[in-house]
Amino acid sequence: MSASEGSYSAILSERLAAGQRGLAQDWLARLIQLLPVDARDVFPSDKLLDHIPTIIEQIAAYIRAPEEHEFAANTVVIEKAQQLGRLRHEQQASVHQILREYALLGTVLETFIVDVTRELSALATPLECFQVMRRVGHAIQTLMQTTVDTFVGEYTETITRQTDRLANFNRMVSHELRNPLSTLQYTVHILANTEDGEVIAARPRLVSLMERGLGRMGDLLRSLEALSRARDGTDTPNVQLVELGAIARDVARQLTDMAAARGVAIRIVPDLPSVTVDVARLELVLMNLVSNAVKYSDPAKAERFVEIDVVPHPPAADAWTLRVRDNGLGIPQTVLPQLLHTRFLRAHAQRDQELGNEGAGLGLSIVQACVESLGGKVTLSSVESDGTTVLVTLPQRS
Repeated sequence: MSASEGSYSAILSERLAAGQRGLAQDWLARLIQLLPVDARDVFPSDKLLDHIPTIIEQIAAYIRAPEEHEFAANTVVIEKAQQLGRLRHEQQASVHQILREYALLGTVLETFIVDVTRELSALATPLECFQVMRRVGHAIQTLMQTTVDTFVGEYTETITRQTDRLANFNRMVSHELRNPLSTLQYTVHILANTEDGEVIAARPRLVSLMERGLGRMGDLLRSLEALSRARDGTDTPNVQLVELGAIARDVARQLTDMAAARGVAIRIVPDLPSVTVDVARLELVLMNLVSNAVKYSDPAKAERFVEIDVVPHPPAADAWTLRVRDNGLGIPQTVLPQLLHTRFLRAHAQRDQELGNEGAGLGLSIVQACVESLGGKVTLSSVESDGTTVLVTLPQRS
């Protein structure tokens, strides 16, 4: 039977539901004192702010009428608990933190129930008090188990995805290294099985093959190192206020010979702003974007260019956007969505020999990793035969 009106459990349930917001605020205040977290890290969006009040409200309903509100079958609270598990996984929390959060919620509710029970001592029998506390304990246990199960499930899925990506990455690295190694093995075989006179005649070609093979391996290893450092943050950040134009001019200077050989003009819009940024990572981003634009310039066009500027933002904006655009070959739409997230993918691999390109397909992966480490995002748009535009949006730092 459900609790009758005016009974201990009914009054307690009513007060618990009415006090849900205050109890949630009490829980949050205690949690911030207990754990090394900021209030915004617990529930980072308004959409999540109703989780704990809603859970308390559902616990109140369960206390009042357990036979009508079987807690483990309550889809509202189960969904809230699952969302919390996914949120804590995204925040890279720990199971320990989740357990402490629910233990603290239990403590807040128990304290409230004890205080109300003192006021209702005339109505509360020992058996009813025991039943109420048992229901609260069951509810907290159900919520905690659901959140932890969801958290562990997300964690396991992440590990599986990372393992799969690592396996694919290793296969791609092996594939990329196999070609230059095969070239070196070929030249060594020729040297070992050729008469001295023939070696002298073939020396220029053999030396060229070896230089290309070694250069290809060196480029690949440097790209892999840059990608690794950008992702794990092992390099020392050099965050400082710097003229964006100065970085752009330095990148253009380093790529002068490459651009001149292909007839590409590197344009830098005057009066670029000063920005506070990790200079090394931003330079690596620009280097890869501009060199890509040069490598995939359109030989059929009389005028070829790559331009560096910024997209205007409102004066009070909390971000700024770097833009690198060109009038090159463009990127096929079938490949475009994959380029930022797929290593060793080259948009025009079939034309590499014609264009004189020997890339590893890691440039945009390095850009993506650097920008992510800076807290920004990359947007890529392109039209075949017209050109490509890359927008790099980064947070505004004081």
